[in-house]
Amino acid sequence: MVLRIGHRGAAGHAPENTLASFRKAIELGLDMTELDVHVCASGELVVIHDENVDRTTNSKGWVSKLSLTELKRLDAGAGETVPTLAEVLDLLKDRIMLNIELKGLGTAEPVYKLIKETGWQNTNLTISSFNWESLTEYKQLDPDARIGVLTFRNHQEALEYAEANKAYSINPYHMLLKKKLVEQAHNKGFKVFPWTPNTVKDIQNEIKKGVDGVISDYPDRILHQE
Repeated sequence: MVLRIGHRGAAGHAPENTLASFRKAIELGLDMTELDVHVCASGELVVIHDENVDRTTNSKGWVSKLSLTELKRLDAGAGETVPTLAEVLDLLKDRIMLNIELKGLGTAEPVYKLIKETGWQNTNLTISSFNWESLTEYKQLDPDARIGVLTFRNHQEALEYAEANKAYSINPYHMLLKKKLVEQAHNKGFKVFPWTPNTVKDIQNEIKKGVDGVISDYPDRILHQE
């Protein structure tokens, strides 16, 4: 079965990385959803993709320089606010699997602590990042954690890192993914979750390569296939 994984909630249907987007992921009956985390100025983990708020809110500024109170005043689209990771974990727990992407530096340890506090099970959670040092740090904190190695074009290095650090998955850019990499990853015991094909044609092309799941802004376009 190909897992249907929502990108930043279900970003094609609601403002990305907002509670509305995560509620939509649940409504669509997805297998998993994905989000991004940074630490804001007052120390909380907040769910937002960029280092600044310029693209996704009605304001400007660096996430690391804004307090949670200041972030909560912003409109993240359709009247939604920037959620904390704690809020999203509470919403999604026992309802859908989750992929947390460690975006900002210094997110590994606070994410680990929050996961333990909220009682999420590793079987329902993947921790991913392009910053592999952050993945190493998380794996040191929780050797049983499922880590996902995000990669753009350095596929062989990603495979080597995944093998050395007992990763769960390889998460490559879909346009550069070849069937050979999928086969290599499977031979080493890794899942493959490409990002972010959005057209039906592109999604079907990924499924034909034998991937285990697809991360998409329009995850409803991914049909369950045996």
